[in-house]
Amino acid sequence: MAKILNEGDNAPAIHAADDQGQPFDLAGLKGKNVVLYFYPKADTPGCTKESCEFRDSTSKFKRKNTVIVGASPDKSAAQTKFKQKFDLPFILIADTDHKVAEDYGVWAEKSMYGRNYMGIERTTFLIGPDGKIKKIFRKVKPEGHAEQVYEALAALPQ
Repeated sequence: MAKILNEGDNAPAIHAADDQGQPFDLAGLKGKNVVLYFYPKADTPGCTKESCEFRDSTSKFKRKNTVIVGASPDKSAAQTKFKQKFDLPFILIADTDHKVAEDYGVWAEKSMYGRNYMGIERTTFLIGPDGKIKKIFRKVKPEGHAEQVYEALAALPQ
């Protein structure tokens, strides 16, 4: 049974490798807002669209004391390649054992062409400076999503 997180819950700790193979720890971002977006696979059309929209909005998010972090089950090398190819200016987490996805309740059964498999359910978490989840976007459509997240961030009490 997948874990279900709700707005107001503490964001689960994250200890995983980043796109450079370095340790990433969510606790190191305490005091900042964090946009944590989960995507199924690096360098696929929907994930590229979503990531590039976040890339193009990075300066707006930075002005709101916000860090963007992407996460997928890809290996660090694939994340590095994706990051370089599209000039993504933020951390990508290599959640190869999908522990982070499981902790956030986004590792789910999916179905394509009549075949069931486990994978990432495209979801974004807006985490406040206090480490609490302020907003959850489930079953995300990539197009226009970065703007949707920014509007939710702007609406939060500062």
